Amino acid sequence: MFLSISTTGTPDRPATDLGYLLHKHPERAQAFSTSYGTAHVVYPEADAGRCTAALLLEVDAVALVRRGKGKGRGGAPDAALAQYVNDRPYAASSLLAVALSAVFSSAMRGVCTARPELPAQARTLRVEVPALPARGGPELVRRLFEPLGWAVTAEPVALDARFPEWGDSRYVRLELESTRLTVAEALRHLYVLLPVLDDAKHYWVASDEVDKLLRAGEGWLPEHPEQKLITSRYLSRRWSLTRQAMEALELVRLAEADDSEVEEIDNAVGAETETEERPTPLAVQRRDAIVAALEKSGAARVLDLGCGQGQLVQALLKDPKFTEIVGTDVSMRALTIASRRLKLDRMGERQASRVKLFQSSLAYTDNRLKGYDAAVLSEVVEHVDLPRLPALEYAVFGAARPRTVLVTTPNVEYNVRWETLPAGHARHGDHRFEWTREEFRAWAGTVAERHGYAVEFTPVGPDDPEVGPPTQMAVFTRTTTHEKEAKAA
Repeated sequence: MFLSISTTGTPDRPATDLGYLLHKHPERAQAFSTSYGTAHVVYPEADAGRCTAALLLEVDAVALVRRGKGKGRGGAPDAALAQYVNDRPYAASSLLAVALSAVFSSAMRGVCTARPELPAQARTLRVEVPALPARGGPELVRRLFEPLGWAVTAEPVALDARFPEWGDSRYVRLELESTRLTVAEALRHLYVLLPVLDDAKHYWVASDEVDKLLRAGEGWLPEHPEQKLITSRYLSRRWSLTRQAMEALELVRLAEADDSEVEEIDNAVGAETETEERPTPLAVQRRDAIVAALEKSGAARVLDLGCGQGQLVQALLKDPKFTEIVGTDVSMRALTIASRRLKLDRMGERQASRVKLFQSSLAYTDNRLKGYDAAVLSEVVEHVDLPRLPALEYAVFGAARPRTVLVTTPNVEYNVRWETLPAGHARHGDHRFEWTREEFRAWAGTVAERHGYAVEFTPVGPDDPEVGPPTQMAVFTRTTTHEKEAKAA
């Protein structure tokens, strides 16, 4: 990735003052290590009349993947390859924005100890970015930069110059020119708008991104005509963070209009009067959805395969419609904890007759699992190595063959909505994979067809219009019997 900043000067205000402003000496080539590669700062030209500082970011694609740890992304080979083969090393993005902030942090804050009078001076500036992803095209580039005082040249880059009929790519060659901005203002504009135009970030967007946006947007973002689009894209369309940022920006605008401090505007409601309802935990929503699906199926004898610590078994015991509940797990420790949770040693005789716990592995068939109305695999399949899934499939759908099978698993597409989950990480360290909605439907459809089941899909949790629900559930209903399958064979 490459970006250059140029300025012109006079004998009284030499262009080499840019070196003071950026805190990088024009006669030295400097390198800075980052989490994703090496950032180089060089000056292709530096004299009193004209000075250019260039930032070259060499991205280490392998380090980029390793930092994300690559966990929980499923077994799709094209997705795995895309982690290494992409435009990140070449096109300006959030990686370059982070490098700008790290290498020119003092300049971005408008601090210059050696020459304190320089940061406040507007200068003739020219910024060049040879390859900039622009989702929205040159028109959006102009809409974002022109209101800030830039003269914009955004030339579309052809997909292939040898084949003009293929049209333009999503990249532009960007040139910005201004005579009335400071270096600090220019850097803050680039820091925010580069990832906005790319419409993607290489790192997980958490609540601290709101503070970063407000700091970098101070003085220009509250009045920008594209404020909403900038805020939404910068915060990766996280609606809760976007709303928080928009409210803060509106307070800033009102305070400036009223010539007062933000704190004076934002004191209408005391913190003690706020009453927000706590959301229902996803685990509770998942159990409620499973119980509802079991009730709808009419099941009375239920298997909880991979029962863990027995939360679902405990919930089912509260409903007398479920006359027999069996919890199995490969872990004896989990079964011990489940037994304590259920208080089996103190349970009445009638209630105790309804529940059984025993050790069993879904990698093998188990005759004790046959003859039940329904089986539940709640957050189980993602803990199984992909090559071993066929064994689980046969043990449940081929050998045990309950009338109804419920399978829940995380929807990896929803992971971007978890504020505390780092980008590229799975929800649990033991997850061997996490499926997209399409991958889960493909697996479930194949299983249903192979073993004589029909399958329907139900969202669990808030169904986001862009990324779907946090948990996806498949409800399998048996359509054939062993006798029919034997005849067909």
